[in-house]
Amino acid sequence: MSDVSKLKAFCFLAAGPLFLIANIVAGLGWRKPPYSWAEHNISDLGNVYCGQWDTTRPRYVCSPWHDGFNASILVVVALVVLGVLLTWNTLGRGGAVRTAQGFVLAGVLGFALAAARPADIDENLHFLGALLIFIGFNLGPVAAAFARRDTLLGGMRTTSAVLGIVALTGTVLFLAQVDVGIGIGGMERVPVFTPLLWLALVGWRVHRRAHR
Repeated sequence: MSDVSKLKAFCFLAAGPLFLIANIVAGLGWRKPPYSWAEHNISDLGNVYCGQWDTTRPRYVCSPWHDGFNASILVVVALVVLGVLLTWNTLGRGGAVRTAQGFVLAGVLGFALAAARPADIDENLHFLGALLIFIGFNLGPVAAAFARRDTLLGGMRTTSAVLGIVALTGTVLFLAQVDVGIGIGGMERVPVFTPLLWLALVGWRVHRRAHR
């Protein structure tokens, strides 16, 4: 396998785990109150100041390691963008593939915006970033479900469809503030982590194809 092929696969395979690690490590920095994946939003980890936050779901937010968390998100963004560019032709041709790639780029733009403008610094731009993630990023797998069967993405149409539906359902439930027993914070992670899982599976297929 060439170094370029390894890098293609690595970008997609590493993005999700890095984001997960950033969530865990930044959460460990919380003391009073401790960070709760069920009660707190992902954005709470990136808030710069300590204090009472949110009128809809009032909660005390204090994230000592917010700088590291936001920086980690920007690294995730760089990995995904590089992965998309390197696999532009690897994933195949056709409108569905290009649309999926476009949605993924829009979604990671949302990550970049959310990290650069934390919610307690610029709530409007942060919310715009969140919308790009919830809508754009989640439509990536949905578009990929229509990829031509002779493309790399076409070989995982069912997986893409299932994960896309899960992500969009999570978005609807989160925006409606329905937690189905996992908390609003837990529900928020469904539409955020699911597309990252999908990208990791895409990276694995890129890796397998390069080995062949």
